[in-house]
Amino acid sequence: MAREIEIEAKNLLTKEELQQLQDTFSINDSQFISQTNHYFDTLGFNLKERKAALRIREKNSEFMITLKQPNRVGLMETNQSVSKEEAEQMIRTGQLPDGEVKEDIETLKVPIGQFAYLGSLTTSRAEITVNEQIVVLDISQYLDTSDYELEVEGTSVEAVNSLFNSLLQQHNIPKRPTKNKIIRFFERKQKLQGS
Repeated sequence: MAREIEIEAKNLLTKEELQQLQDTFSINDSQFISQTNHYFDTLGFNLKERKAALRIREKNSEFMITLKQPNRVGLMETNQSVSKEEAEQMIRTGQLPDGEVKEDIETLKVPIGQFAYLGSLTTSRAEITVNEQIVVLDISQYLDTSDYELEVEGTSVEAVNSLFNSLLQQHNIPKRPTKNKIIRFFERKQKLQGS
């Protein structure tokens, strides 16, 4: 279990821009690793109202619950490892296992007994380190949609933005307002439901 600050810059890409970055960093398709995010909120979207998000990430047969919430700089992430059985129970029932994630949600004054599983998003991800920052290329599939994304993650806003802006400039990629995956997922789900 851990709490950490996440500092990142992100930009949606076209398929061609993704391929251009793959070529630049010599990343072949076999270097992409698949992970699935299972998303949760209350039926009244209490977490979304607070600009927070809750997921279980399934990667390499391991399961991690993550609560992301706004922080003075970046996002505060609370991570908690859970067993496959605990993850499956949470998907089935919406019940949170005891631990730091549940405690942080209670601090947000969100009703613990009202969580529901909203769906999944599967991402194929490749990561490399450049100038001590992590450059991430993502191909995400959810509902009836695919999208492509560049993320730069690091420990300081300045270092992240410097590398991020440099990559966009070098490759003539326009800056696009890019929402978090969970927000893109929710918006697509709402659009499909006609609300």
